[in-house]
Order: sequence, then C-alpha cells, then structure tokens
Amino acid sequence: MDSESNLLEESSASSSSSSGFDRDRHVTFLELMYQLLPSQYQTQEINHLTLAYFVISSLDLLGAMDRVDKDSIVSWVLSFQAFPTKKAEKTNGEFYGFCGSRSSQFPPDEDGDLIHNGSHLASTYCALAILKVIGYDFSNIDSESIAISMRNLQQSDGSFVPVHIGAEADLRFVYCAAAICNMLENWSGMDRQKTKTYILNCQSYDGGFGLTPGSESHGGGTYCAIASLRLMGFIEDDLLSRDNSSSIINAPLLLEWCLQKQAADGGFQGRPNKPADTCYAFWIGSTLRILGGLDLINKKALKGFLLTCQFKYGGFSKFPRDFPDLYHTYYGFTAFSLLEEPNINSLFVELGITEASAWRI
Repeated sequence: MDSESNLLEESSASSSSSSGFDRDRHVTFLELMYQLLPSQYQTQEINHLTLAYFVISSLDLLGAMDRVDKDSIVSWVLSFQAFPTKKAEKTNGEFYGFCGSRSSQFPPDEDGDLIHNGSHLASTYCALAILKVIGYDFSNIDSESIAISMRNLQQSDGSFVPVHIGAEADLRFVYCAAAICNMLENWSGMDRQKTKTYILNCQSYDGGFGLTPGSESHGGGTYCAIASLRLMGFIEDDLLSRDNSSSIINAPLLLEWCLQKQAADGGFQGRPNKPADTCYAFWIGSTLRILGGLDLINKKALKGFLLTCQFKYGGFSKFPRDFPDLYHTYYGFTAFSLLEEPNINSLFVELGITEASAWRI
C-alpha cells in the first residue's frame, strides 16, 4: 500500500510540472478563469475586483489581451466606483474610490446619497490597474474625488487604513495609496513626508521592512516599502550603483536580507524558517530589481523551483506539486517576467503591471 501511494505521489509530481514555461496552457487556464470562476472562489466574492486584476494583468503579461472584451471589462470595473453627491462630501471622512464586489456595494437611498460606502484602497488600486492595462483614458475618471477623499484614510503617523470606517494600518495600504496617486498623477491624496517617515520607521535591524514599525521583516512588507518610496520619488532606481551615503534607507543591509531569503530549493521565503512560496519570487525579486541586485540571485535555481509549482493544466500553486490559484498564478508569471522568460512582457515592478501598460498615455 505504501509503495502504491509513493508511486501515485511521484506520478502527480512529474505531471504537475514540465521542462519549461508552458505559455499556451497558461493562456487557456486564464481564459477559463475569465469566463467563469470555480465554485471554490465563492468565499472570495468580496475580492472580486482583485481576482479580476490577477486574470487581466496575467493575460497582459502573456500578450493575450485579444482574448477578452475590453469594453465590457471597462464598464464592469467602472460600475464599482463610488461618487460623492456633493463636493463638500470629499472631506466628510469617507473615501470615494472603488468597491471590491457587488456584496460590498450598497445602492444609494431615494435622494441619491450613499447609505454605506464600501470603497476600499486595495480594490481601488486593482480597479485602476485593470483600467491601465485595458488602455482606458484616465481623463474620464473623477481622480479628484478619489485623491482628495483618500486623505481621509491617512493616519497621523503617515500610514493608511483601507476603509473609512477604520481597520488595520500598515505598509500594504501605504503602497496602495502611493500606486493610486502615481496612476492618477495626483499626489494630493497623501502627505508624502509623513508617509516617508512611517515607511522608514518600518525598516528593521536586519535590513528588511516589517508591515508596521517594530514588526518582523517580511517579503511583502519590504516590497511595499521600497516600491512606495520609488513611486513617491524618494529613492532612485538601481540604488546600489549610486552613492549610498545619501540614501534614506540602508540599502546594503536590505540587499543582504533579500539575498538571504533565497532558500535551498531555489525559491524565496517571505521570512526566515518559512518554506519557499511562489509569490515571494515577485515580492523579493521586485525589491532586488529596484535595488539593482537581481543578477545576484541564483536565477536557474529559482526557475527550477517555479517550474515545480507550474500546474499541468495551467496556473501556478503556492508550493510545489499543489493546486493552482489566481494569486500565485499571477505572481508566478511576474517572476518569470523578472527572469526574462521569452514570450512574457516586461514588468513594471513598482505598479505590478506591464511596462507597456504603466507608460501608456
């Protein structure tokens, strides 16, 4: 019985990966996800816009945007935006961005006023990123309402909460705010100096960044910190090739921390003593790209790890020989883009979308 079980496991392992990146199979997988999400995603309905971002941006990375109806996507995304009924409401304490799903979007009352405003920073980032990828004209977006009302989410220490009714404040939402301001080309939504101070307070003794000041260094938090500082113009690209004496962060120590996160199996871990995980190839790989230290990793070993997470019917899993999900599928594609895999578009790491989409006017 044990030998039969081992044979099944070996068979499953060998069939879930291949000798190379299987673009066509991934495109087919994404087309299926675009048409209809499996029932297992029902519990993620509240994050519907985020799931759409993973699918649409994945197709853009793979150069397969001809598989979607762009006009329908634009109409669908814009239907989630919340608007103030009066100009004065922009400073009433609420945030007028995008809701993440229909279940978080409540209809206005008979006077046209929102009874409950479910706008969320992360959903707003995903909505704008999708519209960037589609090539939507941002002059048609009420960017002023988004930016001015986003000030209501900034806390006294420079951090951001994701919703106006209050929630946790950490670097995830600092990044969302910075990315939103960058895409809208409107920085009135934040006090950049306060935000910079908050980010710098999150750098730990080991060089990485925790999600909050004093917390353990984390791969995702480190990316959010460095990408935000880059988007806000406080650090330059390819930081390691410049004079570090004037840098506001300890770049050499951060580089050492990032490089130490590549595990023995070639993948990247988000924290010490954790297993390697597909998504950290993006979070830490992108940080290294901004620093100018990506060539210092073992790229061959990383590619080998990622291929063990490539599912035989398309998509990527979190861990080797597991089932795929949209989150890790997208970050698997971004990792291969960082590795300059043929037939994958170049990634603009600071915004998490392709270079072509990021710079599209």
